[in-house]
Amino acid sequence: MKSLISKLVLMTVLLTGTLAFHSIQAYTLEQFTFDDPAQTEEFHNLIGELRCLVCQNESLAGSQAGVAQDLRKEIYRMMRDGKSRTEVIDFLVARYGDFVLYEPPLKPATYLLWFGPFILVGIGIVLLFRALQRKKAAPEQELTDAEQARLRQLLTKNGD
Repeated sequence: MKSLISKLVLMTVLLTGTLAFHSIQAYTLEQFTFDDPAQTEEFHNLIGELRCLVCQNESLAGSQAGVAQDLRKEIYRMMRDGKSRTEVIDFLVARYGDFVLYEPPLKPATYLLWFGPFILVGIGIVLLFRALQRKKAAPEQELTDAEQARLRQLLTKNGD
């Protein structure tokens, strides 16, 4: 029985190690090399400015998602083929929409993205103001004799 348990533990450790090594290996950016150091820097800057489609708040450079790895490879291939930064960005926007950009352009399709948070804060302020005005306008009701007696009873009970 101990032998079976130790074999299961060993297999689990080996499987975990293999999976961890695979994810670390898939994450390295060192496999993307160019002949020109300026082009390598441009590649790293570009993938740092593009959003991972899965992680949403991570750049392609920082994401470990499989989709991010595929996009890094695609961008690398396009840059190796001589595509400019603008051509790469245009390709990605055409394929995935403005969401792939951390700073999408201001246009009718992105108005909600740019102004939505301000609109929601404005609506919240208006609703808060209206609630406060309603509370201020509502007269305070006096306690009935029965409620006052009950309150005195509770206060004296807790004060003992």
